[in-house]
Amino acid sequence: MTRPGIYELPPGAAQQPLALVLRLAGEALRPSGNRFLLQGTDAGGRRAYAEIAPAAPLRRGDAVLVQPGADVSANALRLAGHVAVPVMRSAGGGYGKAGFSLRQLLADARQIRPDPYVRLGVVWRVDPRTRVRRFVGFDLGRVLQGQANLSLAEADEVIILAQSDILWLSSPPVQRALRGEMPTPLLVPVTVSAGTAQRPPDGGPTANTAVSAGLPASVPAQPDCPALQSLAVAAKGSPMRYAHARGAGFPDLGNPPCPQVFIDYPTLLPFLLDQSVLLGGEVGLPGLYPVLEDTGLDQVLAAAGDVGETADLAAVEFSREPLDQAGAVPLTRLRLDLRSRNFAAVRLSPRDGIRIPRGFGDREIGSVTLVGEFVRPGTYDIRRGERLSELIGRAGGLTPQAYPYGTVFTRESVRVRQQDGFERTARELESSLLQVAAGQAVAGSRASGDLGGAITAGRQMASALREAKAAGRMSVEANPAILAARPELDTLLEPGDLIAIPKRPNEVTVVGAVLNPGSMQFTTGKKAVDYVRAAGGEQRFADAGRAFVVLPNGQSVPAGIGSWQGGGPPVPPGSLVVVPQDPSPYETWGFIRDITQVLGQVSVSAAALAVISRQAR
Repeated sequence: MTRPGIYELPPGAAQQPLALVLRLAGEALRPSGNRFLLQGTDAGGRRAYAEIAPAAPLRRGDAVLVQPGADVSANALRLAGHVAVPVMRSAGGGYGKAGFSLRQLLADARQIRPDPYVRLGVVWRVDPRTRVRRFVGFDLGRVLQGQANLSLAEADEVIILAQSDILWLSSPPVQRALRGEMPTPLLVPVTVSAGTAQRPPDGGPTANTAVSAGLPASVPAQPDCPALQSLAVAAKGSPMRYAHARGAGFPDLGNPPCPQVFIDYPTLLPFLLDQSVLLGGEVGLPGLYPVLEDTGLDQVLAAAGDVGETADLAAVEFSREPLDQAGAVPLTRLRLDLRSRNFAAVRLSPRDGIRIPRGFGDREIGSVTLVGEFVRPGTYDIRRGERLSELIGRAGGLTPQAYPYGTVFTRESVRVRQQDGFERTARELESSLLQVAAGQAVAGSRASGDLGGAITAGRQMASALREAKAAGRMSVEANPAILAARPELDTLLEPGDLIAIPKRPNEVTVVGAVLNPGSMQFTTGKKAVDYVRAAGGEQRFADAGRAFVVLPNGQSVPAGIGSWQGGGPPVPPGSLVVVPQDPSPYETWGFIRDITQVLGQVSVSAAALAVISRQAR
């Protein structure tokens, strides 16, 4: 009302028409479409309500509430999503106009923010019979070019998607939802001072509870994404429905936030995945791209950043799941030759798959690292079948101070096998300890103290084996002159290999059961026994017969320092002489006899890692 209030009846009048009272109050604010609700008193003194017309009489004590006839929006539609400003528009285009269309709504393309996804826009429409909303897709690019149109209806919401919204379809949160996993909330730290936590800027919960419990002070950085919950329910109900999206093999890295459009429209995510084609291989941005029926491959490639320069267009793989008359959905694969680049001839449907392979090339995926005495050390890419001598030539050869006999060549696959060997040996050692302890407990022994000490030492060795870091060293020939004369020794390279060539050393190291372990100056012609004597000789419980030498190239050979072994061959510079303990007091325990071999493996790895560390400085 213009002047709501209490109005008196004329003297002597028992009633007045509502229309007259409305004129006194300045009439209703709305010129039409008003509803007049009368609150009066019935014969029993109860409050009674009735809707009346302007001609109805009003009595003393009556109250009239003026309201809209129907408090709902009519003849309106909304533009939302990736737009400059969400706007409400008339579904009829204005008073007296009808047939408002999508092209009229988007007549000014500046309403759309930069970088939209032009292959699919969505209209969220109300079914006039059931009042249930459903999504209707349209090609935004064709609408903007004037090649397509769509009539709009009352209560339509036109949703424009951004390119970033489409890229999120291939993100780890969506893949986890397809697998039925719970989404991981993204947490951010909050400022905590004197037992209190400051609220985040969005007014979210504080971290007081976490602080009091001794937990990190953090709160969710984003609201829960209801679209992921809708998708998880849909994927659980029909596991094969999103098979094309679930088997795409996208990397599970990061936790990008949920785009606002999927928070506003939770059921939009399942719809877009139903409409998506899978584009993989040599394209700018592989992923899932929603399309309409009969969309050209050229248009999808334009949205995905086009084809890579290394693509093999003669063997493009095309997959489709056509629905046959029996209700089955067989998977059909075709091999397409698109060297003519006539991508528009390939018409796509939702759920199709396109894989553009990479052309076969000699370049390996990965690199090889050279450190030490190379003329040009560094990281080098390699081709398939490239050998060590070729890479040494690319690096300018070796310096005059290089010691190729001491080359350390490590490979990841070898390292994994060596590490597994350490773990397996540790398990076998622990199993042998249990067998020895059980047998000794049954037979009884007065040497229980010695047994307990041995078992403790064995456990410590098993723990040390698990903690030992394998180097993955291979014994290779790296002398360019020898490789030129004997090509069969030239090693094939693999991505991830590391080659370290040290300077020529001038020492031999003696470790183990000797009186004074250390490094001795190298002397030409000296044998292992000579270096052991220089280290003070063997200890009382040394096992000289099982001593061995770790040569500079990583190989292990017997040292030959036993009573009947003649002192062994001459030892080259950079070697490591290992003298183990004598296991004869525990000869009946099989696990002790194998420790020497284990020590050899660990020694080789330790020596290799030491050389790599020195050359990398």
